[in-house]
Amino acid sequence: QVQLVESGGGLVQPGGSLRLSCAASGFTLDYYAIGWFRQAPGKEREGISCISSSDGSTVYADSVKGRFTISRDNAKNTVYLQMNSLKPEDTAVYYCAKSAYYYCAGYGRTQMYKYWGQGTQVTVSS
Repeated sequence: QVQLVESGGGLVQPGGSLRLSCAASGFTLDYYAIGWFRQAPGKEREGISCISSSDGSTVYADSVKGRFTISRDNAKNTVYLQMNSLKPEDTAVYYCAKSAYYYCAGYGRTQMYKYWGQGTQVTVSS
């Protein structure tokens, strides 16, 4: 049974940092790319990052490039999203998702993902 469980969200001041975790079970990260998405109230779900299974290559949306870093620990079957220099506009529910593919091309398309975590709330506010 495939499961993804996000954790690490919370309330942080602007300029602060958080590290989100996505613990996977029922499959191994060796074969599937993992994407991170976020959804703010009243907005569409936005793909913000992806890490491939083949070579660990990463991609980022322009909105988070240079501030967020995605990584994975295959031994723990966990993917991380390190978020630095957080802004109020980063406030959203953050989701990780298991791609149907090993690569990240087209990562922002939700149709590529069959399994999603329950989400973790990130609020950036003073």
